[in-house]
Amino acid sequence: MRLSSVLTPLSVALGLSISLAACTPKGPPSAAQGEGIAGVQGTGERSAREGQNATIEGVVTLAWPDGNGGGFVQSLSPDADPATSEGVFVIPAGGLPALEAGQRIRAEGVVGESGQGAMLTTIANAQITLMGSAPLPDPLRLAETPTSPAAWEALEGMRVRFDGPLTVTGNENLGRFGEVALVAGPRLFTPTEQVLPGEEAKERREQNAARRLVLDDGAPNENPTTVTWLPEPLSNAAPLRAGSTLSGVVGVVDHRFGGYRLQASHAVESVVHAGRPEAPKVEGDVRIAGMNLLNLFNGDGHGGGFPTERGAQNAEAYQRQLAKHVATITALNPHLIAAQELENDGFGAESAIRQLAKALNDAQPGARWQPVVTSEAPGTDSISVGLLYRADVLTTVGAPALLTNGPFAYGSRPPLAQTFRLGAGPLFTAVSVHFKSKGGCPEAEGKNRDQGDGQACFNAQRVESTTALADWLATDPTRSGSPLTVVLGDFNAYAMEDPMRLMRERGWQDPLNGEGSYSFVFDSQAGRLDHAMLSPELAALLKGAAKWHSNSDEALAFAYNGPLGRAEQATPWRSSDHDPMILGFQLGKAAEAAR
Repeated sequence: MRLSSVLTPLSVALGLSISLAACTPKGPPSAAQGEGIAGVQGTGERSAREGQNATIEGVVTLAWPDGNGGGFVQSLSPDADPATSEGVFVIPAGGLPALEAGQRIRAEGVVGESGQGAMLTTIANAQITLMGSAPLPDPLRLAETPTSPAAWEALEGMRVRFDGPLTVTGNENLGRFGEVALVAGPRLFTPTEQVLPGEEAKERREQNAARRLVLDDGAPNENPTTVTWLPEPLSNAAPLRAGSTLSGVVGVVDHRFGGYRLQASHAVESVVHAGRPEAPKVEGDVRIAGMNLLNLFNGDGHGGGFPTERGAQNAEAYQRQLAKHVATITALNPHLIAAQELENDGFGAESAIRQLAKALNDAQPGARWQPVVTSEAPGTDSISVGLLYRADVLTTVGAPALLTNGPFAYGSRPPLAQTFRLGAGPLFTAVSVHFKSKGGCPEAEGKNRDQGDGQACFNAQRVESTTALADWLATDPTRSGSPLTVVLGDFNAYAMEDPMRLMRERGWQDPLNGEGSYSFVFDSQAGRLDHAMLSPELAALLKGAAKWHSNSDEALAFAYNGPLGRAEQATPWRSSDHDPMILGFQLGKAAEAAR
């Protein structure tokens, strides 16, 4: 809460747009407020009074039900310094008395910095004197999110209101922690999706962090049964996808987990849900999909053998996962699928890839889905890439090829190539790839360590994988003699990172490149880890290409193992954490005649 007389210098000093409405303090000032909350907070990120005793007085604005009886307390009468906050977190000694919103209290305790990240100014082990009740201070109205740590620090512990709209840029923690990441304006993108690694990426990362605001549910427990700030529960009609907007967001500014967040005091006033997009339709007589299947493991193939190394924990969960993939594939209606994260359990009737083909055949009468079968195992990893095709539409030509040495002996999964033909049309080759991930950084050594340039760890292996892949493809590994090649899969590299720039430098064309393109959301930032790369000759026959944002924007609650995914009929929503892609080509006789 701020006096009207100090709002103008506050907005100038901190770069905030603040409404002067409804900011008059409620209730008379006290004659005995000790040092005052502003004096405890100070102007720095950490209190100068840390480790000292202090006495403050104010009104409890938000209780914290974690067993310690703590809560946020805000001054009844602010000081005249716009750079000092008027709120603080108070923890009563022994948890008593438990604080409740609306209590007017005096607290004497030790000043500290608490919470994960140790950045929330707190008066701990406090002796509490209850002094009756007081109206809550009207929230400070902000037209935009603060863009600097100093601006945030001046609001720590205070009630604020964003009239909105604020855009949901990440919902990955919605189900577990009751929180979403918000931003004023357009959603955030992973820096290296749009700018070069290095200084540009570092600058963009800082800009993203400054714009990002986490809206939390005002409670410390995990996996809440309801999210208190949502005006209606999550459902297929109200999925709160990334890209949705919230208006009338009110809460208390908190500082933990390494950043500032807003602890909601009640439900937001309105939500505009981003719509679920229909499956994209692309032209062409051959449609090719790229899909990361999120560890499709089927146990022993007979309903047992669970839990497996990855994927579903039991047979029922596997069936839900399989049904979601079938719903996705039937909606996209491809003739060929380049898949990643399949269980590497062979090609027998009990294998994961055979069961996927069978499920697709059952769902599409007349279709004859078959896997491309290799004579050797596709690597030693527990997961592998795969190719599935409709034998009623396409014909395989020659034997498949695997690249299993070099960087693909461990880390990056061996790429799989197979040549196909539609009728009497030209031969074309499809390649499914899956490079080493950005995870597992403690295991990284030497050049594979995170270089701090925005590309995370194991970038060196991904660059080596790119070079080896491009060199291998230049040898025509399937001996097709055709220059028509498409490479699809999870490169685990964003568009401006070294591997993808190297692919483009080697002449491969990216039909899905463009501002705003994404297939994956991590740390509330969107970007593309999944790519389709075309030889120039095949690019000339492209009729359409699209990503289907059926997964990355969806809350985890809709996944096959989430509470809504377990309860619903099979839908494509959140079948994976990566979005599928679909490309259409003209590869029949007309294409051959044109060549």
